[in-house]
Amino acid sequence: MDMDTVFILAPLSDEQWQAVANNDASFDGQFFYAVKTTGIFCRPSCKSRLPKRENIGYFELAEQAMAARYRPCKRCKPTGQRLPDEEWITIVTEYIDAHYSEALNLDTLAHLSHGTPYHLHRTFKKVKGITPVDYIQQIRIGRAQQLLLASDLPVSQIGESVGLANTPYFITLFKKKTGLTPDAFRRQQQRQY
Repeated sequence: MDMDTVFILAPLSDEQWQAVANNDASFDGQFFYAVKTTGIFCRPSCKSRLPKRENIGYFELAEQAMAARYRPCKRCKPTGQRLPDEEWITIVTEYIDAHYSEALNLDTLAHLSHGTPYHLHRTFKKVKGITPVDYIQQIRIGRAQQLLLASDLPVSQIGESVGLANTPYFITLFKKKTGLTPDAFRRQQQRQY
């Protein structure tokens, strides 16, 4: 296969959609479906949560999906090989970095990355040294610090914009992670400049 060839994600036929929706193993090897929103491709029999139909298409070969920069699913292993842990966790952290303001939890991340919550938690901690929840909190608090310094937005609005809409919880978490409340952090930083 010529690696300079560009492969386009083709729309699923109704029959292919039914195969994916029903996890029909009889279609394995006939095509691989790819999910645009996660950048992952699977076998039709994959037991991962069913994506929206408009977010998926298919490739005839796993090599075509990889050439189009889709990564193999950790759950169904469409290439027959397991994705290295570091690469899998990179996918998850990139998703968190881009979607930290949304409702994120271990179950959601596991479904999106085609793994189990237990395995994701264990592997994430092994690779990153912290749990996925700690990483999400770290990203949210870091972004909140930037917003506190760069804007005059109220604390409640900053919390909401980083995915922590419950203001008392946001203030408590911020203080736990930084040693200061958001208001005290803002005042301290303003005094230093």
